[in-house]
Amino acid sequence: MRRLRYHPRVRRLVQAVQLNPAHWIQPLFVHDKGAERRPIASMPGQFQLPLDQLPAAAQEAEELGLGGVILFGIPSEKGAQGRDALDENGVICRAVRRIKEATPDLLTITDLCFCEYTDHGHCGLLGHAGAQATVENDATLELLGKQAVLHAKAGADVIAPSGMMDGMVTMIRQALDAAGFAHLPIMSYSAKYSGPFYGPFREAAESTPRFGDRRSYQMDPAAAAEQALREVALDLAEGADIVMVKPALAYLDVIRQVRDQFPGVPLAAYNVSGEYSMVMAAAAAGWIDGQATIREILTSIHRAGADIIITYWAKEAARWFQPAN
Repeated sequence: MRRLRYHPRVRRLVQAVQLNPAHWIQPLFVHDKGAERRPIASMPGQFQLPLDQLPAAAQEAEELGLGGVILFGIPSEKGAQGRDALDENGVICRAVRRIKEATPDLLTITDLCFCEYTDHGHCGLLGHAGAQATVENDATLELLGKQAVLHAKAGADVIAPSGMMDGMVTMIRQALDAAGFAHLPIMSYSAKYSGPFYGPFREAAESTPRFGDRRSYQMDPAAAAEQALREVALDLAEGADIVMVKPALAYLDVIRQVRDQFPGVPLAAYNVSGEYSMVMAAAAAGWIDGQATIREILTSIHRAGADIIITYWAKEAARWFQPAN
């Protein structure tokens, strides 16, 4: 076997995974709270961008050859109903229009959820089961359909529902088709696990739940992988075009099983904020080689079976990307 490793060109020739920025998606946070770029303390190198700076960020992604960007909005005001998410002049709709004016060919994906827009931080409308507040699944579905159509009209290329509501793909597909957007694909957060790896994102999107947590609708990390396969199968049956596993690193086994169970289905993985921040902190302390670690992480996610990676390192990795020796 060592004969296949003795020379860098031989190693490259037989590599099963060839990293390619065209398969990476850069998340962008856009805020509607003034004109300043706001650093995200728990995510070094990441920012909440004002609308005016979004075209430059999009142009950079285009020039680096990335697969696209995915947008997360932070409105100037949040409320119980998440009304900004249902406004054609809300932060995300304006963000999409800005990007499409500057870079019409850049693939622009919109995260479809309510957690960024509600003052309670949950992913849908609230109801009550006795004295306990709960997220109302069916009442939220109709609003997700309306939100998707607004994103489509603004110019979004892919709709990515992330709320883990049962039946959300069916409702979104029906709404898009009825509004004349049957051509738009849905990239569903099909197997999205509840857990601590989202902590920095919640600071970035200002979406920390005001009470409770999201374990009643996101997946249990201790659940059998077969549950993730059922979630994926349901989303595909409802009309999802791309499915996703989130987070990535702690769920490489799930990515692999989804790939094996659904060959040929485009599979995305979200290399989430907690994974990003741990590496950035260790690299800043000099404990690890940051660039080498990032390369190995991206390789591992692709090797597990993901075709597409949403990663906060997309731009950074694309700048220094070269085939590994």
